[in-house]
Amino acid sequence: MEELMKQLAEQVALAIEMIGIVIVAIGTAEALAATVRLMLTGRSDAARREALLKYSRWLAAGLTFDLAGDIVQSAVAPTWDAIGRLAAIAVIRTFLTYFLERDIRELRELQAAHGTPP
Repeated sequence: MEELMKQLAEQVALAIEMIGIVIVAIGTAEALAATVRLMLTGRSDAARREALLKYSRWLAAGLTFDLAGDIVQSAVAPTWDAIGRLAAIAVIRTFLTYFLERDIRELRELQAAHGTPP
């Protein structure tokens, strides 16, 4: 029974991590398209920053799924290596989310000061 749980956890974790990879890939493609569009149109710094923030959101979402996959794997057979990896991803995601929220707040303040919609 324990072996079955380990195998199931591995498959579930793999599926969750694949979702994270797809999210990052979609976000990267969208960010690349936005960057090319901005380079061709010569848009403002605010537009570039907004594109970067949007990409950061995709990355945070991808890291969240990666973290979820690691939690599933660690729940069944925790090792110090797995726990360390889980902690590293949690710290990276926490810092990314903190700075993302700060940048979003600054962008909204900048847009409000210039009278542009958020």
